[in-house]
Amino acid sequence: MFEARVINERIYTHPVPDPAAAPLSAGSVSLRLYPHDLAAADQIETISRQAALAVESGYDGVMVSEHHADFPGYFPHPVQLSQTLLAAMPTGWAAACPLLLPMQPYALLAEQIAWLAATYPGRVGAGFAAGAIQVDFDLAEVPFAEIIERFKESLPKIVGALRGQDKTPLGSDRALRRCIEHPVPMVVAAQSAPAVRRAARLGIGVLYDSLQSNTTSKRLSDIYDETVESSPDRGAKILIRRVWIGEPPTEAMAAQMDRYRAAASSKAIEVWGAADQLISGADPDEAADRLIATLRESNCDAVNVRVHLRGLSAATIDEQISLHRDVFIPKVRAALAKSALTGQRRNSR
Repeated sequence: MFEARVINERIYTHPVPDPAAAPLSAGSVSLRLYPHDLAAADQIETISRQAALAVESGYDGVMVSEHHADFPGYFPHPVQLSQTLLAAMPTGWAAACPLLLPMQPYALLAEQIAWLAATYPGRVGAGFAAGAIQVDFDLAEVPFAEIIERFKESLPKIVGALRGQDKTPLGSDRALRRCIEHPVPMVVAAQSAPAVRRAARLGIGVLYDSLQSNTTSKRLSDIYDETVESSPDRGAKILIRRVWIGEPPTEAMAAQMDRYRAAASSKAIEVWGAADQLISGADPDEAADRLIATLRESNCDAVNVRVHLRGLSAATIDEQISLHRDVFIPKVRAALAKSALTGQRRNSR
């Protein structure tokens, strides 16, 4: 089923999304995309092709996240990039997730997201984080010592704006008024009990650190569940895990971990789980079983899969994504749909 939209006398058609496959929803199975070590134009061409391959292989949507100054493996403007990816994807959603919320006034970011959501109805999500790398904020001329307080102040404002509830002059923006009936699905990066409680009280989902141990994820998920018990609104608890089908690329994984250790705080490293950093299986069936077990151990009801690792070619990543099509994604999706650990479920396709 499609809806037709007329823009500048041209007719554009977009698939009418299945409400059960809403961006960042419980039960969703999404893929995180990263740039390869290529020239800028080639990076855009490659990631656009991989986004299309992801949804054609069965993923519900894709995520792209934010860092600046050519920080390895990231893009500087995920909202802009999401628009490029959505144009290349035949179906599915894209989420700029997480965005570094203290980098700019919440109003400007809310406008960008809301207008993208108006362009691609039902196919846009957003996630937010405080940030942790000083150069990002130096470039934005934002004092690094202020980012946590700025984040805490801005988060409820942008959540309200993207639900069409902003009481400032921003609320008169047409795309934000549209959010009254079509709120943008949102999550927040959460690595502590106060962070998951904050998300639960706002009625948005949580996105965990990809290296966080299953034990830590479960502790935070349990706190989230306890906090939302009395609330009609809740979001997904999204686990991020790297998955590999076949012989795991141990050297590439080690190189990736070296990069993360160089950038992470000691506090973040304390909750990393060495045994949980890469889920591998000899075949798609085994990889799916191991990921499903991890989701259950973590009390998570959605998953964001990563396959990119430092130094791997685009062709290698394409091959891995294609391997997920017939068994891996359907099996993980079915487990999420049936699991008693999740809240609101969707039926597998």
